[in-house]
Amino acid sequence: MINLDTSPQRASECWTPTAIIDTALCVGAGGSSGSLADKPIVHNAQGQLLIPGSQIKGRLRHECEKLARALGWQIFYAPIATELCPNDDQVWSQFREIYQVLGYKGYHCVVSQIFGDPILPSRIIVDDFICATPADELREVLRPGVTINRRRRTAEENKLYLLETSPANAQLEFTGNIYLQPRFQSHSPDLAKPLIFAALRRIHALGGSKSTGLGWLHWENLPTLSSDDTIWSSLDAKQYLANHNEVSVGGAA
Repeated sequence: MINLDTSPQRASECWTPTAIIDTALCVGAGGSSGSLADKPIVHNAQGQLLIPGSQIKGRLRHECEKLARALGWQIFYAPIATELCPNDDQVWSQFREIYQVLGYKGYHCVVSQIFGDPILPSRIIVDDFICATPADELREVLRPGVTINRRRRTAEENKLYLLETSPANAQLEFTGNIYLQPRFQSHSPDLAKPLIFAALRRIHALGGSKSTGLGWLHWENLPTLSSDDTIWSSLDAKQYLANHNEVSVGGAA
């Protein structure tokens, strides 16, 4: 039995950003429920619109992977389990030591040490982002669409569908919490905050039909790092590895 009172994993930090939808939002609920739409928008039990925390967390991980890879870190690809749990031959030699986590077997890259993998639990917890506007103040908006045959580049017959979206240009605000658990014990730098903060600023749209203008947004109340934070010197993988090797050689001597 799990006893939450004795659990050692407690949130060390919490941020509460707000996503403001600039166009209309289409986050599908997967099945129709009292709506004419083939893809209704998702609501919570109170009828409020929401953006699932799992969708935001997935986008955050994807952006963090791109940022960390650009900084020279070897990143294990999600959601492929065989690549998230690599063997010795798959891990670059310069990362084998720092990608080991005390108490967990295998190797775990800097992104896996934040978002987890099949062996390592996630440090980050993302709540659903809820729109505070009452459900009775939001009218149902249906947007027609049609399936396109990519080979013939024409509309398919009998393939008209309806999407339910939030009202367009209503500047709806969606607010939720992002929690960060304490770091694992390893030789890797703790890049959680700089990567997550930067990744949030790279998310400009959420939900479906983004290519047709749905789900575009901007953020408010985003967390920041001070310019004198020591983590800045650890972002570049080549520089961090050089410093780490110097410390290791000095300690051995």
